[in-house]
Amino acid sequence: MLWLLPIRLQSSRCRKVTTNRFDFMDTKVLKPTKENISYCAELIKGGEVVGMPTETVYGLAANAFDEAAVEKIFKVKNRPADNPLIVHIADIDMLKELAVDIPDIALSVCKKFWPGPITLVLPKSDKIPFITSGGLDTVGIRLPSNEVARELIKACGLPLAAPSANLSGSPSPTTAEHVFDDLNGRIYAILDGGRCSVGVESTVISFESDIIRLLRPGRISVDDLKTVASEVIIDKGVLDVISNDSKVKSPGMKYKHYSPKADVVLVDGSIEFFERYVSERNSADTYVLIFDNDNISDDIKSIRYGSTSEQQAERIFAVLREIDKIGAKKVYARCPSKDGVGLAVYNRMIRAAGFKVIKEGD
Repeated sequence: MLWLLPIRLQSSRCRKVTTNRFDFMDTKVLKPTKENISYCAELIKGGEVVGMPTETVYGLAANAFDEAAVEKIFKVKNRPADNPLIVHIADIDMLKELAVDIPDIALSVCKKFWPGPITLVLPKSDKIPFITSGGLDTVGIRLPSNEVARELIKACGLPLAAPSANLSGSPSPTTAEHVFDDLNGRIYAILDGGRCSVGVESTVISFESDIIRLLRPGRISVDDLKTVASEVIIDKGVLDVISNDSKVKSPGMKYKHYSPKADVVLVDGSIEFFERYVSERNSADTYVLIFDNDNISDDIKSIRYGSTSEQQAERIFAVLREIDKIGAKKVYARCPSKDGVGLAVYNRMIRAAGFKVIKEGD
């Protein structure tokens, strides 16, 4: 069954969000049938935003060319206007419409890793509004491997701007239920493509001659990138705080991100140090996030989030959401590896903790 809605928005020249109030919408969670994909495409072409699955996290999709529709993304999420959006495409032919002066190394990355969880930051064409690019002359572009996402883009016939489909700052959504929890009443539809297989947002890179700069780590690791580049530089913003008045080329590089309501502290050290540290501070509303193979006292309430970096990446956002559901006030988390995909997990965890890290030996 389809729901016919009035879907034209305010003037497309309006740029500034002036209110966070919403007329309540009847948010539908829809199976990704051909009919429902077509329905969601009509919503998007009419200026609305829709929750869509990808292999990384769920996205909040709108017509990347429509300033008013993109503005609505920022309003729905309460997202800072200088935080750039990633534009999603259905095939590589769409890339030439969105970017100019594409270096050969970027095309090598596309050939190696697309479709997949990697975003290329490139000089934008005039077709991309500055509201979509966060006021920058560059734009992040991605070709997702998720078939539902690509079918939706094809049905729209347009590239889709799509940040994570959550309230800004909260843990990213990896199920349709997570999107509904955050955005119920704010959007008309969510396409339910099941649980996201990767679980953390895409790797984001830019280019400096034949050098790749890593702006945000993801499933595609530094070692993966070294198969196509002579050198890979890890940007300072991956591991360190960036001031809020700095301009950044990638989402997730500044502001507090991925955070539950609980106060999270990252503890970097052995399991013995971790247990001693937490035991001295344990209380009724304290929980810990530990690895699957960790042994810890039964007196400490624990949630496990995987034994490998890949498992931790897939589970981390669901676990951070679970923390709020169980009413935790303080959370101490075991520090993940910084190698391979672990760097992506560490990047998300350190931001969820607001860069609060306790190190053994300090």
